Amino acid sequence: MNRRTALIFYVLSVYVVVQFIWWGYHLIELTEEVIKPDALISKRVAMILGEGTVFLILLLFGIWQIRRSIRKELKLSERQNNFLLSVTHELKTPLAANKLYIQTVTKRELSREKQNDILQKAIKENRRLEYMIDNILNASRLENNALRLEKETFSLTLLIEAITKRFNTISRLTIIKSVFSKDIEINGDKFMIETIINNLIENALKYSGNENEIIIYAYRQKNKIRFGVKDLGPGIQKDLKSRIFNKFYRIGNEEVRTKKGSGLGLFIVHELVRMHNGTVVCLDNIPNGSNFQITLENDK
Repeated sequence: MNRRTALIFYVLSVYVVVQFIWWGYHLIELTEEVIKPDALISKRVAMILGEGTVFLILLLFGIWQIRRSIRKELKLSERQNNFLLSVTHELKTPLAANKLYIQTVTKRELSREKQNDILQKAIKENRRLEYMIDNILNASRLENNALRLEKETFSLTLLIEAITKRFNTISRLTIIKSVFSKDIEINGDKFMIETIINNLIENALKYSGNENEIIIYAYRQKNKIRFGVKDLGPGIQKDLKSRIFNKFYRIGNEEVRTKKGSGLGLFIVHELVRMHNGTVVCLDNIPNGSNFQITLENDK
């Protein structure tokens, strides 16, 4: 629903309510002028006024509910527009970069070292493109209930070590560390857990700065397993923490944004954690930054 439709709805709603009150006023005025004191007539007038009041309350409640729905739709539409703006830019940028890298390698005489450097940049851009496409596909599957849990028992510790090694190979400036006391086994969907951690690291890389440290951690706490990602970035305002897991939501204005992303990463994290009957929260890191923590029941 667009803003013009919403405006028409509000105008009509106000008109209906005003007219209803106006008719009620005239009914009372006319009754007082025409009828003589009569208990039966007075009783019927009271009944009409009572039913009219109930109808008016129900009408106002319905208008309020529809207004909430309209505002929700307008916000979703705005986030979708932001998503399209972001994705259009995000998809074009790595494609254009890879085209330039390939043309540079094929058309110029470069040293082996320079060629390897350019190819590594091309691989990084390709991975960024692959990551975005995966997120779009995963979001679509979640919306259509096409993703199914395939639980297995696996080592969360080994998975985190492998992810840490892979990101440290790709990222040249940011140091990514893994922290855990001993081997932790978990019963869950390995692909989904890996996707959760990948999205949290990608989010930390975007917002924490290139020279900050990122920590992936995991530990047991009674019958629960907690794991997550900490960064030393600027953190997230308290009043925005409840909205960052919404689909397409991104902090700030899309048209002047400098950070890359589609607004799908944290939405996917939230939904995949929910499918595991777990919870994900954004905590403040100490001394600064964010701490995205996942809690799952340890049903091993």
